[in-house]
Amino acid sequence: MGTGPDAIDRAEDRKLFKQLLAKLDLKQPPNDTATSIDEALAIAQDIGYPVLVRPSYVLGGRAMQIVSNDDALVNFMKWALEASPDHPILIDKFLEDAIEVDVDAISDGHRTVIGGIMEHIEEAGIHSGDSACVLPPYTLTRSIQEDIKAQTRALAAELGVIGLLNIQFAVKGDQIYVLEVNPRASRTVPFVSKATGVSLARLATKVMLGHTLAELHFTQEVEPPYFAVKESVFPFRRFPGVDPMLGPEMRSTGEVMGLDEDFGLAFAKSQLAAGQIVPLSGGVIFSVKDGDKPQAVALAQGYLDEGFKLYATSGTAAYFRDNGLPVTEVYKVREARPHIIDRIKSHEIALLVNTPEGSETPTDSHSIRHVALDYNIPYTTTIAAARATLGAIRALKRGKLEVKSLQEHHAKVQQSRR
Repeated sequence: MGTGPDAIDRAEDRKLFKQLLAKLDLKQPPNDTATSIDEALAIAQDIGYPVLVRPSYVLGGRAMQIVSNDDALVNFMKWALEASPDHPILIDKFLEDAIEVDVDAISDGHRTVIGGIMEHIEEAGIHSGDSACVLPPYTLTRSIQEDIKAQTRALAAELGVIGLLNIQFAVKGDQIYVLEVNPRASRTVPFVSKATGVSLARLATKVMLGHTLAELHFTQEVEPPYFAVKESVFPFRRFPGVDPMLGPEMRSTGEVMGLDEDFGLAFAKSQLAAGQIVPLSGGVIFSVKDGDKPQAVALAQGYLDEGFKLYATSGTAAYFRDNGLPVTEVYKVREARPHIIDRIKSHEIALLVNTPEGSETPTDSHSIRHVALDYNIPYTTTIAAARATLGAIRALKRGKLEVKSLQEHHAKVQQSRR
């Protein structure tokens, strides 16, 4: 029933997938496949680092990594070839500073209807199961969204999808890249269904049994007149010593949702549901990689405007001072005392913004995040998440948290469709 196995093979086999996208004139990041370490090194040098590497035919981002040099690639290949010895390793150019987008859709073989477009709050590189995301998109232009819908319909038609379809895109500037096509149900379907009030799994099952979308009266996308933010729940507190750094391999064990007409309040609700207390005052400490420092200046100014005191490690603090920000420099763990962990333990810090350099996590960064976890200090490992947190703080200070049932929200959806 439903989508045929040939369509699944065309989506999973990288060579067939590349042919599929070329036929439809759709973009994808430069990529190739390797079956040995030597092949992988040659491909990476041709494409250019950083690259995203993963086995084929795996779920949950198993053994997927972003690598930035030959040594890291060799280490990965040894591991990945063990994880998936019978299939080639996929090597893609990693798109830095791109926005990742998930799309769920249903097709009956003739008509394709978008179930929902979800914009990831963390930038591309964080597994879609771990990244916070928002429906409808909150920064993508309408033209980009319409282009994404058109590409989704084209892919569904070419693959002959009957049932559910999930596609992951990356948006960089005004360019849209297809990252992955999954002609099957996705973990995002329950979130989209609750956010929109449309039971996608029920409809898709009936489509697979032979009904058309017209017969089921589902012929147009439902766009809710409010924001739904999905946040992931992680088990880090149950595993002492585990680094809570996020990456392309999925680590979350659940998810929660926040709904509100204001994006900041919706994000704040999602954080509260996930067990993160959004601070309204105190100190915020920045320790960010060089590439994030320009964005961190404007972000730090935003926290300063909301009454927070700025702290930063040496390199970030120097950059902030050069840009006119008042900041208290703190020692790294191995430099002197009181160091950054001492500041956290003494309750001077209410929020941690830590974006480490590269795929290899330094011991200091690991220990900082671990102590923040122990002391229940909210932390973010991407600038995008820190920016969303600032939006939540502003919304909480100026707005008011209100509780509404799903039925009340869904009633608004029905009113908007009339």
